[in-house]
Amino acid sequence: MQVTSSVREPLVTGGKTVHDVTEDICRQVEGKPSKSWMLGMAVSLVALLIGAYAVFMLVWEGIGVWGLNKTIGWAWDITNFVWWVGIGHAGTLISAILLLFRQKWRMSINRAAEAMTIFAVICAACFPGLHMGRLWLGFYWALPLPNTFGSLWVNFNSPLLWDVFAISTYFTVSLVFWYIGLIPDFASIRDRATNKISKMVYGTLSFGWDGAAKTWGRYEFVALILAGLATPLVLSVHTIVSFDFATSVIPGWHSTIFPPYFVAGAIFSGFAMVLTLLLIARKLLKLEDYITREHVELMNIIIIVTGGVVAIAYATEFFIGWYTGVEYENYTYMSYGAATGPYAWAFWALIICNIIIPGTLWFKQVRTNFITSFIISIVINIGMWFERFDIIVMCLSRDYLPSSWSMFYPTIYDVGVYVFTLGLFFTLFLLFSKFFPVINMAEVKSIIKSSSSKKN
Repeated sequence: MQVTSSVREPLVTGGKTVHDVTEDICRQVEGKPSKSWMLGMAVSLVALLIGAYAVFMLVWEGIGVWGLNKTIGWAWDITNFVWWVGIGHAGTLISAILLLFRQKWRMSINRAAEAMTIFAVICAACFPGLHMGRLWLGFYWALPLPNTFGSLWVNFNSPLLWDVFAISTYFTVSLVFWYIGLIPDFASIRDRATNKISKMVYGTLSFGWDGAAKTWGRYEFVALILAGLATPLVLSVHTIVSFDFATSVIPGWHSTIFPPYFVAGAIFSGFAMVLTLLLIARKLLKLEDYITREHVELMNIIIIVTGGVVAIAYATEFFIGWYTGVEYENYTYMSYGAATGPYAWAFWALIICNIIIPGTLWFKQVRTNFITSFIISIVINIGMWFERFDIIVMCLSRDYLPSSWSMFYPTIYDVGVYVFTLGLFFTLFLLFSKFFPVINMAEVKSIIKSSSSKKN
């Protein structure tokens, strides 16, 4: 089914009333888990348990079980760290920036996007901790505490330290923003609860919400303040992550283009993951009237824009590698590097997944089709994983000294820790979709009320 008319589909379809919204969304929380939810949870838990074994062996034996070597000290771990941080970007952008710009289409998708942000940041935080080897010994050095070596503070010149500050701040603000938005919906579930435990739990979570005009005024004021605080984080967090590479002297890393390049790539991959999750939730939770073709098309348009920025960044990287005339840059980008070197398979996977296939979204028939949008969203995140792999592993494998050139070969423990975070992410998201309202009921009701007032 495709859109052929130039008139956009409404944000809420099916002639829903305010009461219908409450019934449709609360039913998912109040009812028994569906068979599809149980199947998804079973798969996620299996992945989580398999990955947990890899994490246990890593902590028990040390990071020597990974495929790292003297030349390539970062590989799958930091690749996955940057990938997960990037995925977490779309939630804050949808919630904060689009709220400040009064974009109503965000209201059906912001709740799931915010949850995705929090879970993705949790998964990202696993990798720097595990990379320390002995977390209980190494975590101390990431905190600005006095130490016994004559230095009162950690090295504030290191971007790795600012990673800790930026990501912890990003997580805290995103968590508060997400929870504040849930309070009115928790109150709706509390008022409908039929057993004492549910009424007590959701009553506690709702913080005594009474729905008065004064309460709504404070709620909207706090939401705007948090949106204003969160908006700079969208740009700053992945900019600081890019400094991990841009401030080094490694060929292929020492580039001033990295901050905007990383931010655009983060939004690109983040929106793709939001699209993946929402299209699954739309089908399994029967939310077809709330996540419409209009939402899918608008998200695809943002993917087109950010994907274009990423494609220009790729071309700029190759131009810089050629224009500088630096021999070492050629090993990364040109003669022995990306397109024809030993990692050419990863480079061409990046080009196909991030440029060629998403380029089909320029056609309206593609970007308004649910099936093609779902497939392309998955392909984009595969491509963005390869992008981070290429930046980290390919650049490290060809340093200034040919005698130190090396190849990286992942072990089952590299893969296992990644599987662990995938299982953790989907387990948390499935629990969220069962016990929390996936759609922001209060904001969707405001869309219906405004549409009704316009008709009248």
